[in-house]
Amino acid sequence: MIVRTLASIIDTPAHVKGDAFESRRILLAADRLGYSLHDTLCKAGTEQRLEYRNHVETNYVIEGQGEVENIATGEVWALGPGTVYVLDQHEAHLLRAETDLRIVCIFTPALTGQETHDADGSYAAAG
Repeated sequence: MIVRTLASIIDTPAHVKGDAFESRRILLAADRLGYSLHDTLCKAGTEQRLEYRNHVETNYVIEGQGEVENIATGEVWALGPGTVYVLDQHEAHLLRAETDLRIVCIFTPALTGQETHDADGSYAAAG
């Protein structure tokens, strides 16, 4: 059994901060679950271009307002508490936070926790 608290992640190497986000990486590849679980904060007024070519990401919005845009199609969806969006086809997308957004994210395969976004907004494939 694994039991962890968000408080135990804050200000550790599993708490990754960028200009537009904070990713609190609660479960990682080392936990050997086949997925990783993240509590992510996106800062109000920010836009991030992301494209997870090597991972499928499921996102569940629990706080805030924003939108996600599929770059290929131009489709835009409003985001708010209770909204789920899944990048099951590795879609390049824009994530816009109108207010601070809090999103629970699941990645498969699992992230190690040390990844950083490359130029296209992706994470490298698991090694």
